[in-house]
Amino acid sequence: MDMLANLKAFVVTADTGSFSEAARRSDLVPSVVSKRIDQLEWRIRAPLFIRTTRKLTLTDVGERYLPTVRQLVRQMEEMLAGMAQASGDLEGHIRIKIPTTLGTLYLSEMLNQFLQEQPRISMDVVLADRSVNPVEEGFDLAIGALPELYGQVKDHPLSPIRRRLCASPAYLARRGTPQQAAELIDHDCLVFTTSGSRWEFQSPQGQVGVDVRPKLKTNDGVALCQATVSGLGISVLADYLAAPAIRSGELVEILPELKLPDIWLKALVPNNRIDLPRVRMLLQWLEQRLKAPATLCT
Repeated sequence: MDMLANLKAFVVTADTGSFSEAARRSDLVPSVVSKRIDQLEWRIRAPLFIRTTRKLTLTDVGERYLPTVRQLVRQMEEMLAGMAQASGDLEGHIRIKIPTTLGTLYLSEMLNQFLQEQPRISMDVVLADRSVNPVEEGFDLAIGALPELYGQVKDHPLSPIRRRLCASPAYLARRGTPQQAAELIDHDCLVFTTSGSRWEFQSPQGQVGVDVRPKLKTNDGVALCQATVSGLGISVLADYLAAPAIRSGELVEILPELKLPDIWLKALVPNNRIDLPRVRMLLQWLEQRLKAPATLCT
């Protein structure tokens, strides 16, 4: 398998342009990546990179054979993974990005369970709320709810996320309960940064949009929920955050006749990773568990 490791090192180094970044993505040290490139160059009797103090640049030979090597590495990985799957034992490494709040509350535990069931799979889990292009940043899949599209990436829906308009009883006692969407502009509103300050609703009369004035903006769902419970203002909360607080009486759902459109939790998977058995298995595993009652929609 030394040749496969050397070929993989070539592909990752070409994609990243540096030994250090290639090493980070491969869970190796830069000297090991450099040694693998040296071994490959010695084997073919030709340099693959022009080395400078600033970056690595592919030689003509490297440029010519990179697409072929990339395809060969993918085919060999799929073959080995398929053979492992046929024997009933998946193996390999998965690098995954998950949202911070949802990851902390639900997905991390799900991934832990998956790893317990698949002892020969290892995983690198990165928590981030920003949009991620999995091809450029070396992820096998990037989970999120932002409406982003990237080239050479498949969009795999996992689960809808219901949302509710909420406030604390203390806030409503102090400021009054809005009776229609237009009244929200006169209230203190708490905004999830990536969703923006325009709130869209579906009413019996049609779609309604309101440009609210944020009292608070945050990119963390738990912080948004805590601020709402504390009486700071009105917010749109994912159901997995709002439902427990509503049941406990800490929050009240307001304007329930106005439906907030569900957002979809989805996995962005590079086209060259979607057919890997370990990636397919993880997608199916997550989809099944996210469909369980009271997970993201209650």
